[in-house]
Amino acid sequence: MTDPVYITYHDEEWGRPLKGDDEVFERVSLEAFQSGLSWLTILRKRENFRAAFDRFSIPKVAAYSEQDVERLLGDAGIIRNRAKIEAAISNARAALDLPDGLSELVWRHADPDAPVPRTMADVPAVTPGSKALAKELKKHGFKFVGPTTAYALMQAIGLVNDHVEDCLARTR
Repeated sequence: MTDPVYITYHDEEWGRPLKGDDEVFERVSLEAFQSGLSWLTILRKRENFRAAFDRFSIPKVAAYSEQDVERLLGDAGIIRNRAKIEAAISNARAALDLPDGLSELVWRHADPDAPVPRTMADVPAVTPGSKALAKELKKHGFKFVGPTTAYALMQAIGLVNDHVEDCLARTR
């Protein structure tokens, strides 16, 4: 972890509590786009994603048409994967239908009592909580939200704090 973009993300954002439907939708979307790729790739394209997806405004993305899909497939600044683009649009539509909102649904799965990892080897890829979150999201029609992706989301927005024991960012 020597890239300045990654270091800044780790030190200033990753693992910090984040709420708000559009904010959580951005993270759900970016975690899905990351599937099979390096997180650093996503971080380097993050501003392009924000511009391409109307800053991840759920109502705006939910209203996207096939024309928007084609526009996004032609945008070299993002990951041009049709299935992932269509999943982001479908997920925005699913988020609109959530009675309490996306942020509320996701935060019901917070695990503040998760054990503090001593080393990176202690950080799981999947937990019972991430399995439950993925299952609930899928029940509501979300795509590209398996248990591993759900756990990465949980880590990213502070539902769990997986900064290892001696990490300076753990106490910030």
